[in-house]
Amino acid sequence: MTASSDIGSAEPQLLVPPVPTPTPQVRGPQESSQFLTWLGVAPFFLFALLFLILPTGFLMVGAFQDSHGHFTLANFRDLFQPGVLEAYWISFKVSAASAIGGAVIGSLLAWAAVQGRLPGWIRPTLMTFSGVASNFAGVPLAFAFICTLGRVGLVTVLLKKYVGLNLYSTGFSILSFTGLTVTYLYFQIPLMVLIVTPALDGLKREWREACDCLGGTSLQYWRYVALPVLWPSVLGATLLLFANSFGAVATAYALTGSSLNIVTILLYAQIRGDVLHNQNLGYALALGMILVTGLSNGGYIWLRARAERGRR
Repeated sequence: MTASSDIGSAEPQLLVPPVPTPTPQVRGPQESSQFLTWLGVAPFFLFALLFLILPTGFLMVGAFQDSHGHFTLANFRDLFQPGVLEAYWISFKVSAASAIGGAVIGSLLAWAAVQGRLPGWIRPTLMTFSGVASNFAGVPLAFAFICTLGRVGLVTVLLKKYVGLNLYSTGFSILSFTGLTVTYLYFQIPLMVLIVTPALDGLKREWREACDCLGGTSLQYWRYVALPVLWPSVLGATLLLFANSFGAVATAYALTGSSLNIVTILLYAQIRGDVLHNQNLGYALALGMILVTGLSNGGYIWLRARAERGRR
């Protein structure tokens, strides 16, 4: 009786679930790899911040200020001075001429290397040379063209001696608009080859075979199939060439000095000696260049994206 009464009177035991003990978080290999990845690209962001973002912001602020730091739009009004407009116009003509010339010649070279029936060693040789020549600019390039096409340059002397052609009697000068455009073509043509070659590789052989099976000619293939696919890449590359030559300063200054008034030389002179007598006008001048090159690069990016969608 005692045992049974003790059992009956015992209070029911509540079952409490065990509290889980927190496990220490250990950084896995994936998180460590992601940290190292961001650490690897940190120099790029630092470089972009110091040499692109901050200087551009400084120019934008200075372009809207006067010499006393007050807000003004007079700097942009002064961009319409005859000397500044002439510099922009000459730069536009040189950039357009070298971009169009580089696009046409470079596209033909790339087409010959990719689609032409040339020996196998031509294409890798052309691509290697293009990779080197597209980055060859500045003072070395100017010196090379002076030694080649100057008044006593190698080609000038050989043409006069063996062909009887005095190149400078025709009005040509390496220090002129034509001379600077020819010099720019040295790195514009290889750059075009590098850009348009992947687009030519994207032309599928089945498209040409289908055109031949349907009785189409080579002209019809290029008119109705190849060119509609290629034109965004070619036009975008032309815009990139335009921006590339519009912002070039070292080659033009080393080659022509101050004899050719292009906008980059005018800006360089402004930075060195304030020839415009208005430092903030120089900021507006640089901001105008950034706007032109930015629009060109933006057009290139948009056309490249459209070309990639078209090839899919």
